[in-house]
Amino acid sequence: MDTRNRVVNLDFVPDWIPVSGFRLRKAGVQFDAVRVDGDPGRRIADALEQMTGGDPGPIVAEASGRRGVYFLVPPRSTAHRSWPPGATRFNSAAGRISYVPVPALRGATWPLSWRCPPTTADRFVHTLLLLSVARELLTPTAGE
Repeated sequence: MDTRNRVVNLDFVPDWIPVSGFRLRKAGVQFDAVRVDGDPGRRIADALEQMTGGDPGPIVAEASGRRGVYFLVPPRSTAHRSWPPGATRFNSAAGRISYVPVPALRGATWPLSWRCPPTTADRFVHTLLLLSVARELLTPTAGE
C-alpha cells in the first residue's frame, strides 16, 4: 500500500514536513529513524502495515540508490537497543549526528515518497514492534 491508496489529511501537517520537495531533518529532535535497505525494508513495511491495520506510523521509501525504507520512531527510542545487521539507526546519541530525508506530502519529491504518511503529531512507528519484526526478518536462522 502506498500514498496513492491513502487519504492524506492535509489539515494536519507537522512543521517538520516540508511544503515542497524534500529536506533533511536532524534525527533525535522530532523523531529517530531506522533505515532498512531494499527488499528487506519493504518486507518489514508490509508486515507492519498488516499488523497495524494499515497504519503503522510514518514510513518514507526511497526509489533509487539503496532503495532505503525509513521508519520514523519516537525521538530517543533507538540508541540503547540492539538492532540486527541491516538496520541503520538515525538518532542523536552521544557523539552522533544523523539526518533523515523527509518528503513533502504532495508534489515532486522523487526519489522519496511516503509509504505511510503521518496521521497525527504523536503517531510514530512503534519502536519495539519494529525491532521485533526487524529481528525476525533480518536475523538469519541456524543453517542459512
